[in-house]
Amino acid sequence: MTEEKAILLFKCLADGSRLQILKSLMREDMYVERLAERLALTPATISFHLRKLEAAGAVTSRKEQYYTVYAVNKEVFRLNLLDVITQQSGDADEQQLREAQYRKKVLDTFFEYGRLKSIPAQRKKKRICLEKIAEDFIIGRPYDEKEVNEILLRYHEDYCTIRRDMIGEGIFKREGTVYTRLE
Repeated sequence: MTEEKAILLFKCLADGSRLQILKSLMREDMYVERLAERLALTPATISFHLRKLEAAGAVTSRKEQYYTVYAVNKEVFRLNLLDVITQQSGDADEQQLREAQYRKKVLDTFFEYGRLKSIPAQRKKKRICLEKIAEDFIIGRPYDEKEVNEILLRYHEDYCTIRRDMIGEGIFKREGTVYTRLE
């Protein structure tokens, strides 16, 4: 199910009358006038809601003599909600581009000539800066504290805070005086 179809279906299901129509159609297939009697609504109201439900794919219709008979499209309701929300979004590439632009803006703001001008207060911005600094470390390789301090000192004079923040963010793991980059 596409994202647009899912939105249309969820909007459609957010109406009490439409839910009552679907509940009635779960018992048996019906035509407009019968639904109107059962739910104490006018045929025009039932027709309006059925058009919305049909557009969302929640119901199907078929002709039987003089009547149009409606039925629940059970396949739509067999979809797993997790499948719908984990499906790749249509604008995923655009989101990645915006994220890359944001990262660049943060790095341009906080770095000058390869050094960190100041440690960001905002956690997301700090994380981006720490990830940039972590690129100088090999993942999985153990570093002694002196070596870590020397590398961090190239970026900022407060290497202790940066080292502590990298541990707190899960970028580094510390065992005694040995540090290992995790990600």
